Amino acid sequence: MTVDPQHPSDGADPAPGAPHLPTFAEQVSQQLGGWRGMVEAGIPVSFFVVVNWVWSLRPALAVSVAAALLLALVRTMQGRPVRYAVNGLIGIAIGAVLALRSGEARDFYLPGILVSYGYAAVMVGSVVVRHPLVGWLWSVMFTGGRSDWRHDPVLRRTLTWLTLVWALVWCLKVTAQLWLYLADLEHALGVARIVLGAPVFALMLALTIWIVQRVQRRAVATV
Repeated sequence: MTVDPQHPSDGADPAPGAPHLPTFAEQVSQQLGGWRGMVEAGIPVSFFVVVNWVWSLRPALAVSVAAALLLALVRTMQGRPVRYAVNGLIGIAIGAVLALRSGEARDFYLPGILVSYGYAAVMVGSVVVRHPLVGWLWSVMFTGGRSDWRHDPVLRRTLTWLTLVWALVWCLKVTAQLWLYLADLEHALGVARIVLGAPVFALMLALTIWIVQRVQRRAVATV
């Protein structure tokens, strides 16, 4: 059995002079913005949940928006990428506007619910047209945008069913949030938003990377 030099087996040392390749954990961390990115993504929503619970809607909105702005400002001052903070700020701002207009805290979470359903629909649609979204995301994140995976029947099939798994997980988690939204259980909805957010995304991303790498290594080993 041969081993792909670009994917050494666990515990094996890379060949002398070989370029450093990110480990599995490093790849997951990079795509999530690192541990800092994951933590920062949940801070504004967490503040909203807590402040709304112990106080009221308007102070909760003020604190969450201020937290998102502060995170973006700190990243800018440190010269770090701000895309994670900006994306979070946009979502917080839209949710804040909806909640202020309706006067109901649950509407703060409505944009996230709708966007999640949209993600799931796009994933299913990409499978229907035989361009599984997870496959293209994989190529962009790890292969520089190459489409080699489309010419590998096993890898393409793997990325296709992984896309369907992502869509199913997204539908399940957003449907749970929608049920809480319709039941007007705003505090439970806030907790669900946090628990089913970054942790689920991190788990799915880790599972995807692990499965695809195993498929690639098995293909090399059989050559």
